[in-house]
Formats: sequence, C-alpha cells, structure tokens
Amino acid sequence: MKNNSEANIATADALTLILHNQHALGAAIEELTKWLSENGVGAVAENAVGAMATLDANAEAITDAIMRLRQL
Repeated sequence: MKNNSEANIATADALTLILHNQHALGAAIEELTKWLSENGVGAVAENAVGAMATLDANAEAITDAIMRLRQL
C-alpha cells in the first residue's frame, strides 16, 4: 500500500499545481475583463466572465479531488 500512498501524494501535488494555474488564469482573465468593460467591449467581457465561471467550477472539482487523495 505504500506505493499507492506515494502515488496519491504525487497526484495530489500535481493537482495542487494545476489548481494554482487555475487561480492564476482566473486572475488574468479577471484583469482583462475589467479592462474590456472599461473600454467598451462589453460582449467580449461577458464571454470572459463565462470563462472565469468555468475556471471556478473546475477549481472546486480539483480541490475536492486533492482533498480526497490527501485523505487516503
């Protein structure tokens, strides 16, 4: 079982890095959305908000997976 535990830790660590990337991408999209809104490109800003919602939903799922792996 030790190998399985090591694999779970490695997987959780990799998912944690992916989660950090999700947050960084979300922050970047948020900044772009703000700029787009301020510069009269509302339709594009709305699309960016949709992308952020997807990132948020996926970040929640990744967080849940990390927690499950770390509990095993």
